[in-house]
Amino acid sequence: MSLLLSQMLLLLLLLAVASAVPDGRCLTKCGEVEIPYPFGIGDNCSLAGGFSLTCKTMESGLKKAFYRNVVEVLNISLPTGQVRMLNHISSVCYYPNHSFVSGIEWTLNMAPPYRFSDRLNKFTVIGCHTLAYIVSRHDNSSYQSGCVSMCQNKKSLTDGSCSGVGCCQTSIPKNLTYYSVTFDNVIRNAGNWGFGNCSYAVLLEAESFQFHTSYITTNQLMKIYSDASAPVVMDWAIGDETCEVAKRSQTSYACISNNSECIDSSNGHGYLCNCSTGYQGNSYVSNGCQDIDECNQQSNPCSDGADCQNMPGNYSCHCPEGTHGDAYNGTCIPNQKVSLAVKAVIGTSISLTFLLLFGMCICMIYQRKKLIQSRKRYFDENGGKQLREKITELCLQFSIFSEEEIEKAIKRVDKKNRILGQGGYGIVYKGKIRKNLFVAIKKPKVISKRQEKEFAKEMLILSQVNHKNIVKLLGCCLDVEVPMLVYEFVPHGNLFDQIHRSIDIDNFTLAVRLNIACDSADALAYLHSSASPAIIHGDVKSANILLDKKFTAKISDFGFSKLNPKDEEQLATVVQGTCGYLDPEFVQTCKLTEKSDVYSFGVVLLELLTRRKAIDFEKLGGERTLASIFISAKKDDRLGEFLDNQGSGKGDVQLIEMIGELAVQCLSARGEERPTMKDVADQLNKMRKFKQRPLTSSNVEDIQSFHPVTSDAQTSTSNTSCISEVALHIECAR
Repeated sequence: MSLLLSQMLLLLLLLAVASAVPDGRCLTKCGEVEIPYPFGIGDNCSLAGGFSLTCKTMESGLKKAFYRNVVEVLNISLPTGQVRMLNHISSVCYYPNHSFVSGIEWTLNMAPPYRFSDRLNKFTVIGCHTLAYIVSRHDNSSYQSGCVSMCQNKKSLTDGSCSGVGCCQTSIPKNLTYYSVTFDNVIRNAGNWGFGNCSYAVLLEAESFQFHTSYITTNQLMKIYSDASAPVVMDWAIGDETCEVAKRSQTSYACISNNSECIDSSNGHGYLCNCSTGYQGNSYVSNGCQDIDECNQQSNPCSDGADCQNMPGNYSCHCPEGTHGDAYNGTCIPNQKVSLAVKAVIGTSISLTFLLLFGMCICMIYQRKKLIQSRKRYFDENGGKQLREKITELCLQFSIFSEEEIEKAIKRVDKKNRILGQGGYGIVYKGKIRKNLFVAIKKPKVISKRQEKEFAKEMLILSQVNHKNIVKLLGCCLDVEVPMLVYEFVPHGNLFDQIHRSIDIDNFTLAVRLNIACDSADALAYLHSSASPAIIHGDVKSANILLDKKFTAKISDFGFSKLNPKDEEQLATVVQGTCGYLDPEFVQTCKLTEKSDVYSFGVVLLELLTRRKAIDFEKLGGERTLASIFISAKKDDRLGEFLDNQGSGKGDVQLIEMIGELAVQCLSARGEERPTMKDVADQLNKMRKFKQRPLTSSNVEDIQSFHPVTSDAQTSTSNTSCISEVALHIECAR
């Protein structure tokens, strides 16, 4: 049963398709008019009733095509969806005594699929003192418009002008299928009958009409338009559906040819079928769209001398062998003949170039391989493998960066803002390693052999230093000859610039300076007492104390500091240092101790109190270091004129003197006479607390009761043999 039903449906589908294809016996031409499908003459020759035409033989023997046996068809266009037909001209004529002869007022009603073209037709009125109306009724809606043509005399008429003098035109709306013409008698009866007794009105093809004054003064119009008819353009379309809806029906969809496309009608409902670009023919019949052979046309689309190659729906142009140029929009030019000698030179040049490029590639590969090997060697020598294992084992937040990552981080910052500082030790760059994480990257110039061997071990210990007043060491780069360090970025500059270069010194009060001193002392005390093993900074100075926006101090540049093991014999003897801050005992003994940091911190205290530099390079002769000048001033009882009282209030003088006394103790020539950093931090914190409330005699006595604790762990031993070695690592920059 299901098989029989399927066969019946297939038969119905074949019949439907067959009915949509014209019979071979159908006329395809009537007289001079081509009749393409979906139009047709006779039964089963057209798509639907509206497309059915008749072919009549006139008395003259000529054959003409008609719609409904009344409206003559002039030509049919499938691509534009238009038919040109003849439309009767309505007319009325008057005698001089103002009585009129019955005129002809035509009515034309076009059924689907036709509608008057609103783009190509105009309602045209010709005559003097003439008012004609065009009226339409469609689907319970009506349309009415008119056009007035006036003329005073013959001189007012102009050939080619149809703007209201002897001739007027007006547009029509879309989807107009019916119209009738009427003349207004009132305005005509008021006219002057010296000339132009007849008036005309017709909906016609605007492009084919041109006004002549003889149309008013004579009956020339009826001679030109024989049978009192003028061409009018009708738009037509298939059905009343859009393309989207029509494509869903396999039986009724009219665009059945391959290489065809559907276009929605622009005037009313329905759609049209057209051949795709590069094809021509009838898209309403099977295989009706055929490829256009552009190369066989009289006007070859290619340039002069170019070869044209046809392709389905397209074509290509190319210059023949031995020529060159633009084959589409230019000219193919013969190639210049090259002599054998020139060819030899060209061939040799190409060969040499190839060999050079090949050699460069080999060299680059070798250099790249050598660079990779060097980086691996540096990484191993700097203890990278062991450090990476320990980081994984201890789950540390410490990164090992490659040289490429460091270079990219630096390049992410503007050139003018990249360098944060530079000196004898190297350069500090600003970088960005993640979206919004800025870092400080230190590139030292040299590193000692002992530091190279112990670098990874020291990085492992320093990475675990965690104190709010110590710049966090975030990572390092080990695949370079001199390892690089990556610190957190502190944005507000360093203490040196704040003291000696800042113009905003009014906000740099005694309280702010005391807070900076306390923060710095706490950080150094942490390195000496709480870190395991203890860490000696080795280069304490105001330039290595960074400040944030709230003037919170952070100790920096301890990446090449010295670990202080229990066995004093392992103590480092070579260190970076800065003139004016360097412990004189260290210069003699080459032994770096915690008391060396205490001495350097004492100089920083003096900078905070006096706002003078640690060493005066401008001074000729005499004492040049701040430490020696201050101690001399103390001996001569001249501290009052030496201290900077700016930003201090009433009652702060005594506190300033106590800070100065503490600085003098830190600057003792013998290390054993200096206090420890923990003692210094405790005293400064007491002073900060007392600064927050008025000083009393008991408070002052409590602070002044401080006496440094001696330590027999540090001894002063003369060792002048290493002074020159130390001097090589001392930075004495202005």
